[in-house]
Amino acid sequence: MTQAKTQTDPIPATTERLRRWFRRAAVASLVANIGIIVTGGAVRLTDSGLGCPTWPRCTEASYTPHGELGLHGAIEFGNRLLTFVVAAVVIACWALALVVHRRAKAANADAADRRPLVLSTLIALGVPLQAVIGGVTVLTDLNPYVVALHLLASMAIVGLCVWLIDLLGGPSRTAAPPVLRWLAIAVFLVGWVVLWLGTVVTGSGPHSGDLESRRTGLDPRLMSHVHAWSVYALVALTVALIVLALRAERSGRSQQQPLLPAAVTLLTVELAQGLIGFVQYFTDLPELLVGLHMLGAGVTAAAIAWVLVRSRAR
Repeated sequence: MTQAKTQTDPIPATTERLRRWFRRAAVASLVANIGIIVTGGAVRLTDSGLGCPTWPRCTEASYTPHGELGLHGAIEFGNRLLTFVVAAVVIACWALALVVHRRAKAANADAADRRPLVLSTLIALGVPLQAVIGGVTVLTDLNPYVVALHLLASMAIVGLCVWLIDLLGGPSRTAAPPVLRWLAIAVFLVGWVVLWLGTVVTGSGPHSGDLESRRTGLDPRLMSHVHAWSVYALVALTVALIVLALRAERSGRSQQQPLLPAAVTLLTVELAQGLIGFVQYFTDLPELLVGLHMLGAGVTAAAIAWVLVRSRAR
């Protein structure tokens, strides 16, 4: 008779360690992708967007900046180098996903979940895609619409990282009641409208990334008000989600509503973003506050994704 495996069996112990490292790598991917949003904002706010005037080289003759490009060249080139750091993190995450999936498939092919591997692959492919979009922004002299696409693509990758982390951690759960699921979808969609309108405001404002780069031509004051109204709608939906999630929990339909911490976190982020947004608007957009607002945008992208995935079964 074959002896049953115990908890000390080296194979499952090794697999469990790999799973823990896989989840850590997923968290690192999330942090790295939010970080690249912040450093990209620093490039823009220091007018270093064309510090390296071409792509993929920094200049026509060199891949690295030379002294004539000054500080702007160093800042832009430094942001390009950080892409390799992000790439290393997401490739490590993908490699761990592949190993863990193969071990799970070898143990029980029917129970092996392909979603973590698929998500890790999409996240990894997002890095070269972002590098190409970044190159297009330089080659088009920081066209505001291409710059907006560059930022929104990073936020989409952030959302995929959140989904991956959710798949890898915690116990199984049932889906939220239908009304909460639909409300979570509404929060997610309106949240993305808020993020998109934020890029429109930025594209019409003074922080172009280079003193000679063109703007969208839209009225930045008007677009700021449109953006603010979308934020009000998002806050209202988030409050409604919190109230209904509390009612569902207290009525016994859900012993512990997993949406609550995600929705409360999102509301906290929204209030902080709103405060920063109002202060920067009435203080003529100081660079530090704009940079903090961009960090908040990355965190917002993560928070709305967390709300959406928490409404689903796991």
